Amino acid sequence: MNAAINHFGIEDALNKLGIKAVNDGSSTGILHFSIGNDKDIHLIESYSPVNGKLIGKVKSSTKADYDKIITSATTAFKVWRDVPAPQRGEIVRQFGNKLRELKQPLGKLVSYEMGKSLQEGYGEVQEMIDICDFAVGLSRQLNGQVIPSERPGHIMREQWHPLGIVGIISAFNFPVAVWSWNTALAWICGDVCIWKPSEKAPLCGIACQNIIAEILKENNLPEGISCLVNGDYKVGEYLTTDDRIPLVSATGSTRMGRIVGKTVAERFGKSLLELGGNNAIIITPTADLKVVVPGAVFGAVGACGQRCTSTRRLIIHESVYNTVKDAIVGAYKQIKIGNPLDETNHVGPLIDTEAVNTYVKAIEKAKAEGGRILVEGGVLEGEGYESGCYVKPVIIEAENHFEIVQHETFAPILYIMKYTGELENAIALQNGVAQGLSSAIMTNDMKEAEKFLSYAGSDCGIANVNIGTSGAEIGGAFGGEKETGGGRESGSDAWKVYMRRQTNTINYSNELPLAQGIKFDL
Repeated sequence: MNAAINHFGIEDALNKLGIKAVNDGSSTGILHFSIGNDKDIHLIESYSPVNGKLIGKVKSSTKADYDKIITSATTAFKVWRDVPAPQRGEIVRQFGNKLRELKQPLGKLVSYEMGKSLQEGYGEVQEMIDICDFAVGLSRQLNGQVIPSERPGHIMREQWHPLGIVGIISAFNFPVAVWSWNTALAWICGDVCIWKPSEKAPLCGIACQNIIAEILKENNLPEGISCLVNGDYKVGEYLTTDDRIPLVSATGSTRMGRIVGKTVAERFGKSLLELGGNNAIIITPTADLKVVVPGAVFGAVGACGQRCTSTRRLIIHESVYNTVKDAIVGAYKQIKIGNPLDETNHVGPLIDTEAVNTYVKAIEKAKAEGGRILVEGGVLEGEGYESGCYVKPVIIEAENHFEIVQHETFAPILYIMKYTGELENAIALQNGVAQGLSSAIMTNDMKEAEKFLSYAGSDCGIANVNIGTSGAEIGGAFGGEKETGGGRESGSDAWKVYMRRQTNTINYSNELPLAQGIKFDL
């Protein structure tokens, strides 16, 4: 194991998560994980953006590995679907309790492999615990309904059945939570899951698989209830093109979503897409600065701007523009950037140097389009920044129509702009982008708040009043409209996407009256 890993206590965290170094003949132990045994298989290298050090190597799944997993999942489904839903909930409850025990090591691994702050790493594991709690209660509420029939002596009802295998493709920015949003619900619905975690955070996927595998073994349940495949987009193609998988849930870029959605639709499968966001906060004349500043700053720089719900735009009324601008700029001066495992730092690194290059190019493009830099960006160098992934959060005065503003950049870049006149003008700016995930308004005017939440207001899947665009709670359905994909995960009735609806009609009479009064006498 690399000595740099030990310095942060990561080796101990990995050991607690069942991931141990293997002596492969090199000078240091390297982590290996594979479903198959082919020594010539492609290796995925996981480097920490915290210090640029290699954490481990994970073997990519071959097509033969994938086919074995499909067989395992198919067999497991036939067992799992017959387990009563409340008993399936009991397995999810045990999983949630195990996550409570392992919250610190798993949260630390999330922080180290992905780069978000340690507090956010712990928070991500807490989201997993919360969705398990939600799913346990839901396991006794997978209710259908009784429907009045127009025919005498008949009754209609609606019920829900498991789909089968759910394929899950997750992104690096939430390497464990988004998987749990899907699996916790899919499991209590009677489905089994095959997960392809991001190749940028494969060890987080292995850690989660180890945890649930132990629970399944303790309960004498098939391991195929929860399966893992590692690899790049080619492994994702196995899932999207496989007609044995009725539902594919994919989180990532809009570009990726177009491919997944089209491919799955061509085989008449279902897809749940959680794609890009270009989220705005509208700040009205009555907004309270004590609420505005922390909401906007945390939304813009949390996870180094690598959330789909990150705040990208502030749309500020001209009458308070300078006051709000000065307050936000002042707050940025207090941001501490550095090792995310140090809880005194607010912002960690971007995921890799490719993301850094995207960040740099976006700033240059914004300036070329006429943007005015209010808080300078740049790549940090020197001691503590050796990975080359640390950047400064930047604020740019811009116009909504700028091409770069219309585009989602996964980095801590905040664009601010004015609106004049009535709230409708601000709403038009907010809605005037291709994405439709999260939105917020800061106001103490009840009429403005209600207008923002009305059919003529925000066109996003999430619309908040006096809180920021990030930090969604488990109880509500999570997702967005337009190029965000239209999917819904987590709370409310999002469970229905993991099941198939069936309408039943029962005739308990001695005759066979037909619908709509049709006569068919023999």
